[in-house]
Amino acid sequence: MKKLVIFDLDGTLLNTYADIAAATNHALRLRGYPEHSVAVIKSFVGNGINKLFERALPEGHKHEFLEIRRDFIPFYNEHGTELTFVFDGMTELLEKIQSENIKIGVASNKYEEATKHLMKHFFPTINFTAVIGQREGIPTKPDPGIVFEIMKTAKVEDSSEVLYIGDSEVDMQTAKNAGVDVIGVSWGCKTREQLESHSPLTVVDKADEINGFIS
Repeated sequence: MKKLVIFDLDGTLLNTYADIAAATNHALRLRGYPEHSVAVIKSFVGNGINKLFERALPEGHKHEFLEIRRDFIPFYNEHGTELTFVFDGMTELLEKIQSENIKIGVASNKYEEATKHLMKHFFPTINFTAVIGQREGIPTKPDPGIVFEIMKTAKVEDSSEVLYIGDSEVDMQTAKNAGVDVIGVSWGCKTREQLESHSPLTVVDKADEINGFIS
């Protein structure tokens, strides 16, 4: 039985893409840059918002990502829950894990203020052991440091007792770098084939398929 289950946020627990796109386009629009569809913004997600803004900016302006960040964050902080929703079955899965006294962590490349706010807003009944997002000066995923930090907080030392769940190649590599088992979810930003190329335990199409790998 696993003692700790760590979830990615964007594309795994929550469909946040429309709100991310709205805030990104708001920031781009303020500075007169072309906007992008939700589908295109979705393809930019996974390596933190600084990288998102670099990808969203036109050639020759990639260095202006901090200016975009300054306009993005206040807008996202205010409006970031308006279009976001929980993926089917994820609340029930979290509640089941919690009922079995298995610890739950969240490891995200989304900036930490928003990561914590979204977890409190959408999962008020879940007592997360640790919710960690992107912090300045701390390496982002796929660096395994965030996994090790959550393991330390959860007081779980054996990597075989940890399961990581994510939707991207970044998540698959993070788990590999940390030496923990990983499951991919097919409803996020990457295809089943992209996830399977990193040899996860499995790639699931429904949240309840994860249960058999926990206990």
